[in-house]
Amino acid sequence: MENWITRIVASLCAAGSAALFWTFGVFVAVPWREARLLALNGTELQVIGIPLLIGLAVAWGALHIFAISDRHANPRVYLAIRLALLIVSLAAVMGGMAWTEARIAG
Repeated sequence: MENWITRIVASLCAAGSAALFWTFGVFVAVPWREARLLALNGTELQVIGIPLLIGLAVAWGALHIFAISDRHANPRVYLAIRLALLIVSLAAVMGGMAWTEARIAG
């Protein structure tokens, strides 16, 4: 039972990191579209950088919480969780970018 509680808490953290990565995708879509990612001003850099850095920190924390229950007991499950978190994080960024593009287009 203790492992399931740990997995639930880690899943909540992973969902929070996915939300932060989605927010990053929303804010990076316009500079990406205009090809000016290297010409951001300070405010834009903060708006883009904060969700990215906090999302990375929360995802790192979620992986550490998952490791408490699965790293030694089930190494294959832990590997699958790491891969799933990576895929979900990338999909969240792409989803945020797609959402912003859809709002701009229509």
